[in-house]
Amino acid sequence: MPRQLRIEYEGAIYHVMNRGDHGENIFFDDHDRETFLKILGAACVKADWQVHAFCLMKNHFHLVLETPKPTLVAGMKWLMGVYTQRFNIRHQKHGHLFAGRYKSLIVDGSESYYLRKVCDYVHLNPAKAGLIGKGEFLEDYRWSSFRGYLQPPCHRFPWLRVDRLLGEYGIQEDNAVGRRKLSRLMNQRCHENEKLDDLTDQFIGRNWKLGTKDFLERLQEKIIALPKKENHISAECNETVKELGRRLIREKLKELKIKPTILKSLPLTHPAKIKIAAFLREQTTLPIKWIAHEINAGNPRTLAVALYRNKKALLN
Repeated sequence: MPRQLRIEYEGAIYHVMNRGDHGENIFFDDHDRETFLKILGAACVKADWQVHAFCLMKNHFHLVLETPKPTLVAGMKWLMGVYTQRFNIRHQKHGHLFAGRYKSLIVDGSESYYLRKVCDYVHLNPAKAGLIGKGEFLEDYRWSSFRGYLQPPCHRFPWLRVDRLLGEYGIQEDNAVGRRKLSRLMNQRCHENEKLDDLTDQFIGRNWKLGTKDFLERLQEKIIALPKKENHISAECNETVKELGRRLIREKLKELKIKPTILKSLPLTHPAKIKIAAFLREQTTLPIKWIAHEINAGNPRTLAVALYRNKKALLN
């Protein structure tokens, strides 16, 4: 079976899902779920994502992401890689955690119907799995963004965007009245055990897009490049991220009052190089190998150790 295309363009919306390898759990307890959400928040900063909905189940997760920049592939690689590392360290495991490549359904954001359907599918996942008992509410499930939708803005994750979905439900203001309306509408569906039309087959099947009949035609105008490599990261996307990295290096050098011509002549683990590397790791998904080469910091492993020690020193 051919590998699924990874189409990336500015402003794309995706429903992303992945399961544990061989159906095994990817979350053993609340600590694991909190860790995943913390890493997701960091990925949103690095990849400039906006999250419209999420749901964490025992052996899989759902995300509805909007990407103002074409960063789905790089961001997901970082998200799943970092979570796998921390999960394996904590539970003394090794090897793959996820069942191969994540599934991504590209969603037509020009029509309110499709984004609302996707978010509803994600938010109703606990009910479909039988996790919402009689007398309970959908927002009682802690590990779903629906709970966040019903909280005041100050209590939400800063990377959770609620305005589009609220607007598509006709809720014009993010206030207590609007949140009660959303709760009433969704809980009515939850307890009526409403079937989600034919969306289930579309999510778990072979389809890669969800939109109007002319969605594919509109996609062709937006796509920055079709994937050519096996990992589906186009040369154009890579170049865009690298240019961002080089711009951030120049900005940091200006802040540190160091001329670009002097940077490469500094010692491999010079404090300025460590500061620049740490800044790039925080702000981008660029691999440490590229960073080490760009700032002449020697072996990537040496730079990684220096970054770890620097982070540890800052925490003490």
